[in-house]
Parts: sequence; structure tokens; C-alpha cells
Amino acid sequence: MIIGAVELDLLIPGSRSLKEKRRVINSLKQLLRNRYNCSVAETEYKDLWRRARLAVCVVSDETAHVQQQLEHIIRFAGTNPHAELVDHHIEFY
Repeated sequence: MIIGAVELDLLIPGSRSLKEKRRVINSLKQLLRNRYNCSVAETEYKDLWRRARLAVCVVSDETAHVQQQLEHIIRFAGTNPHAELVDHHIEFY
């Protein structure tokens, strides 16, 4: 069993409140879950309006599949019009 995780650091430039931030982040989390069948959680910067860090996990029996899924997730998160992907970090367990 291979577990892959990626941390996505995001900026939400249009956010003027935590409510607006939550709308953007919850939408992105749901899109990722539905499209890639992965687990997603907001892990840091919960009290900041314009910053977010998401942890995304994928589990498979093949390393290549996990790597491919994580790369797709990173590209998809980078195309979100409401959140700017600033950095990412991949780990395997």
C-alpha cells in the first residue's frame, strides 16, 4: 500500500472575510474529492482570510498511480480562478 500526500499552499486574493475564504476552499475541496477520489483537509491558516493550506491524500497499490494522481491534483489546483497555488510539497508513506 502506497500513501501519497501533497500540501498545497494557496492564496485567495479576492477574499475579504473568512466566509468568502471558506466558500472558495470548500468548493475546491469538493471538486478535488469528486474528481480524484482523494481525501482533503484544510490544515493551516484557518484564521487568515487570504491564506490556506490543504493536505490531499491518495492511496493505491502502485507508486506510479499515486504520483500521477498527485501531479494531476497539483495542476488542477493551479487552475482554480479563485485561489492561487503558491507552493506544494509531496510526500510518500
